[in-house]
Amino acid sequence: MKSILTFFAASSLLSALAMAQTPSYTVTDLGAVGATGQPFSITNNGLVSGAATFSGVQRSVLWYQGLRGDIGQPGLGGQNSFAHSANERGQAVGAAQTSTADPNGEDFCGFKALGLPSKGTTCLPFLWQYAVTIPLPTLGGSNGTAFQVNRHGTVAGFAENTTKDSTCPAPQKLQFKPVIWENGEIQELPTSAKDLEGVALAINDNGQVVGASGSCAAFNTNSLLGVQPLHALLWETGTVTDLGNLGGTGLGNGILAYDINNQGQVVGYSDLKGNANFHAFLWTSATGMQDLGTVAGDVNSIAIAINDAGDVVGASLDAMFNPRAYLRQNGVMTDLNTLLPANSALHLLLACSINSSGQIVGLAVTGSGELHAYVATPSGVNTSAPSAVISPLSLTTSQSSVVLDGGGSASASGNLRYEFTAVPGGKQPSLLQTASDPQATVEFSNGPGLYLVQLTVTDTSGKTSKSPVAMLNYQP
Repeated sequence: MKSILTFFAASSLLSALAMAQTPSYTVTDLGAVGATGQPFSITNNGLVSGAATFSGVQRSVLWYQGLRGDIGQPGLGGQNSFAHSANERGQAVGAAQTSTADPNGEDFCGFKALGLPSKGTTCLPFLWQYAVTIPLPTLGGSNGTAFQVNRHGTVAGFAENTTKDSTCPAPQKLQFKPVIWENGEIQELPTSAKDLEGVALAINDNGQVVGASGSCAAFNTNSLLGVQPLHALLWETGTVTDLGNLGGTGLGNGILAYDINNQGQVVGYSDLKGNANFHAFLWTSATGMQDLGTVAGDVNSIAIAINDAGDVVGASLDAMFNPRAYLRQNGVMTDLNTLLPANSALHLLLACSINSSGQIVGLAVTGSGELHAYVATPSGVNTSAPSAVISPLSLTTSQSSVVLDGGGSASASGNLRYEFTAVPGGKQPSLLQTASDPQATVEFSNGPGLYLVQLTVTDTSGKTSKSPVAMLNYQP
């Protein structure tokens, strides 16, 4: 999910698992994420980004092939952070607290609203790459958030300027605008009509951006936003387009575009007439905004993500706001829980992202009420191709060498050959490796600094796969 945390109070009421039909998905439990954590997105090569709670503090994390890496420390020097998105190059974006006190006393990223410990510091958008967290510029204000990064490294999000908005509820004081960052430079995007605030939430590989604009509002712990979204927007080639609505005005739960695929199809949600309820929508340039309805028996729904095949995932909610993850495929919205094995230990609350293979990540609850991240994989996914897994994915060490392990790599076609190689952009290490051994010793032979190493595995059929880049920071 790009921006919904969950309806936590409602999730605790779910005590029974859904009855399953013929299983067509297998579920991998990524582990507990704490009261405020969750996964947000999954790339086409299976890299998952999100947040998890460590000793009461929320930090940015990445998951890969079931392994979890904490990328939130040292971050930008503050307590809390979250990673909203990653791309196949291993770049991740999100927001992180700094060690600088917020001059306006704001809670821009909502950590206090979420009940997390917070020292009242600023919260900045960041780009994480090569094991380093890089702050992104704002429009002059103290805070901002990065929401999504495309495969070119262009980032969509929103940032404060220096203009005060007297309509903002305390503690927010400054306006914030939708923006993109390209090569580290920030560009403001226009809002709709007379809207003072706006957010950019997704960007596809063609540079099309979606989000919303509206009025300043109290920080919403369900949406991670401090805006009342009144207009779902599409930005492309320097223009902004209002995508319309499903009959509502946005003054209820709002009108918001969450995601866009590389075909230019947009998903989100809109208030219905009267603003009492809201439904997921699919927008295309040919058809405009279409109401996707709900899972049978529910009254509200949200579309959170769409892949290039047009498959949509999100959450459908009953009258008590109890959520259940859904998949909309071939025009049919289905409770994802009904596609799991009958003995599944998880009840899937939210489906937050779907990749080109149909893998879905989201938030689930166990029978004891604990919140876990999951990956749901369709049974039709070809598992004969090898998978390349490397650990650790990131490490800061004072040791002169480290052992990288590719033992998590797998193939259905026989034994693997392993090749560890240095990646340009980092220092050149000495690599001690054997093709039949999944482990390699990396010697930091060129002194302190960042070393980048990638694993390529080849199976007996000749198929190959590359791992994400391991980022090794040697500081003796």
